[in-house]
Amino acid sequence: MRFALLTTVVAISAVACGKKGDQNQTQSAPPAAPAAATTTGPVVEVKMTGNGTTRGAFEPSTITIPVGATVRFTSVSGFPHNVAFWQDSVPAGGAAVLNANMKNTIDNLSGPFLQQNETYEVSFANAPKGTYKGYCTPHQAIGMKIAIKVE
Repeated sequence: MRFALLTTVVAISAVACGKKGDQNQTQSAPPAAPAAATTTGPVVEVKMTGNGTTRGAFEPSTITIPVGATVRFTSVSGFPHNVAFWQDSVPAGGAAVLNANMKNTIDNLSGPFLQQNETYEVSFANAPKGTYKGYCTPHQAIGMKIAIKVE
């Protein structure tokens, strides 16, 4: 086991060092990873508030944004918060776009849990027009919901 690990480390080191004597060798940049659509529109701020047990809210709870905008969610109080979208409320074709544009998801159409002052951005670049209804997973039972209308 140790020999295999040592062999692997030596092999990786040799590749990483390359040939020092060949100064004419050209290096190409690594291929770019496929990226989600870039944001071309404005960033719209939404605060996530509450007391953690009886009150939770997205402020504002209804917004209208252009295609290409990004919504930045900031956890202000009553954390942890996240943003998740109901699959059946997303316009046709919107789920695939959101899944591609949402990073660090914990589930399908569900962003990570945020502590105080943490932010999470959801890009609506290439998103179909329509209303996207969402909620905060830990505070759904106390009515923490949002409607994002993309025009």
